[in-house]
Amino acid sequence: MLLSTGAELRVTGPTQGAAVICVNGGQAAEVEGTWSASLEWLVRRLAPRFPALGFAEVRYRIKSWRRLEWCIEDARAAIREVAAPRTLLLGFSMGGAVSIGCAAEPGVEEVLGLAPWIPDRLSVEPLRGKRLRVLHGSLDRNLPGVPGVSAALSRRGFDRARAIGVEGEYTVIPGALHGVALRARSGRPLR
Repeated sequence: MLLSTGAELRVTGPTQGAAVICVNGGQAAEVEGTWSASLEWLVRRLAPRFPALGFAEVRYRIKSWRRLEWCIEDARAAIREVAAPRTLLLGFSMGGAVSIGCAAEPGVEEVLGLAPWIPDRLSVEPLRGKRLRVLHGSLDRNLPGVPGVSAALSRRGFDRARAIGVEGEYTVIPGALHGVALRARSGRPLR
């Protein structure tokens, strides 16, 4: 489904009661958006387990942190299109910053960041009155040829949110890298 911004939306399951809006990561280069393999993997696993929830995946127009405001606009358009009375924003990598940027939208109750990029310059004000949960791999970091986000960076963002009264939890997953689907030591999917 094409959104008003030109981004795309793919929905699995009903969204009349509650929805999970899934937003992807990005990169420095300003490239056309793609569907996230990590989010597709999660939706395929979670949708059958939670049939009452709708899962909506966003494909940005441009997936780049240099166009972060565009990505936030795309996510806002998805939230409005889905129009669920209760919404969880699930942000992977740069999607963490995108989710925080649009957390003040009506119906949004919580942000779940999976290895989220929460840069120091990002305002956490949209999280006021919401919950923030972060899951981050202990081995996640930028490595040569391997994208990543330092857990220390997401922890600083989480702590800034807590300092303004945001409720939440921060969980480190031992041995996990940046990718959602694999563990570093075993190569097994996260469960």
